[in-house]
Amino acid sequence: MSDRLPRRLAQLYVGLVLYGVSMGLQLRATLGLDPWDAFHQGVAGHIPLSFGTVTIVVGAAVLLLWIPLRERPGLGTVSNVLVIGPTVDATLWLVPEPDALAVRIPLLVFAIVLCGAATGLYISARFGPGPRDGLMTGLHRRTGWSIRLVRTGIELAVLATGFALGGSVGAGTVLFALAIGPLSQFFLRVFAIPAPAGRGSGTVARGGVEPQVRDLI
Repeated sequence: MSDRLPRRLAQLYVGLVLYGVSMGLQLRATLGLDPWDAFHQGVAGHIPLSFGTVTIVVGAAVLLLWIPLRERPGLGTVSNVLVIGPTVDATLWLVPEPDALAVRIPLLVFAIVLCGAATGLYISARFGPGPRDGLMTGLHRRTGWSIRLVRTGIELAVLATGFALGGSVGAGTVLFALAIGPLSQFFLRVFAIPAPAGRGSGTVARGGVEPQVRDLI
């Protein structure tokens, strides 16, 4: 696997940077955010911190919840916290907010597709889940509840809190919820890194996404 390490590292960090860009672009579209970003935006509206900084702080706080769940962070977990936040802020600084709906709708669609591609890149690198994904899978293992139930419960709670704090919820929220699963699964296959001969088929199985990866989308 050492001969694949440069590619894995490249996929990890390119994926995380693109994920941050996609978050910034969806913010600029102002048509609704995914649950966690609605929460980040709501929190940022009440404290003197940038959206990206709030993303970092929340990610670090979620990591603390891993301790009682006995989850172990990997390079990808820590990198997720440190890379995405500054990238979001840089994107918001570079990209102005468009006024025309004819620009905002394509921007939203592009942001969601880019998020799917970024997810496929960094998860396929296999350096550990992001803080929020690890919380979900940790709760799943500790409680025995299904991934779908745990994920739905977490995201509904986060979305409701974000909305109450003033986070943006709208058509983009619904489109993200409907599209991100299929997009992530597609790009996981596109960016799969083949395993060495005799060690299986890599991140993505021939018949679909492997269970540990499927849990994250």
